[in-house]
Amino acid sequence: MEHTYACIRRAQAGDAAAKDQLLQENSGLIWSVVRRFQGRSEAEDLYQIGAIGLLKCIEKFDFSYDVKFSTYAVPMIMGEIKRFLRDDGTVKVSRSLKELSYRAKKLQEKALQEENRELTLQEMAALLEVEKEELLLALESGREVESLYASQGGNGNNAPLQLIDKLADTTENDKMLERLSLMEALEHLDAKERQIITMRYFQDRTQSDVAKYIGISQVQVSRIEKRVLSRMQESLK
Repeated sequence: MEHTYACIRRAQAGDAAAKDQLLQENSGLIWSVVRRFQGRSEAEDLYQIGAIGLLKCIEKFDFSYDVKFSTYAVPMIMGEIKRFLRDDGTVKVSRSLKELSYRAKKLQEKALQEENRELTLQEMAALLEVEKEELLLALESGREVESLYASQGGNGNNAPLQLIDKLADTTENDKMLERLSLMEALEHLDAKERQIITMRYFQDRTQSDVAKYIGISQVQVSRIEKRVLSRMQESLK
């Protein structure tokens, strides 16, 4: 965790290499989110949108939250992809974004030449008189999407290692993602519904136990459970 925090601090201070390192190290996390939306758009397009969400997390991460970066990042990555699918559904780079990206790169080159440093996202946004989110989107719109089959070096036998090989074992990411998604869905339930789902699926209580504890019939518990699960499944799509 300390390594990640150190990279975030450097990235927030304008270190592009640290930002790229965080993107690389969290690529598996982004793909875990992307898999939830398979079939709704091109996977690599969704990865690019998810990467924008991760970069926003890097910029906005507050160390006082006392949470793991991945825990903080998942909802924002998911939200970015959901907005993309809702508002557009295809990756289109407007002329204005291309022009903004060009101006930002020129500004960065000037800072490197004259001040021997990289400007932070906040500094560039202020100089260009745009919102940070708009500038971030413009900068990311020109990035190449990392292919699942891009070479990532070799393994112990010097055989080529591809990104898809590194993402094969994503059990922990998936578990964390499912739990965060479930907790998000639970927030939209009323008190009785939340209690029933919590007791059934977090405490492993039977329907009879739940019914006796709450003071309703087992049939009522069953009906409420089925109705709630149906709604939660729909909200998690």
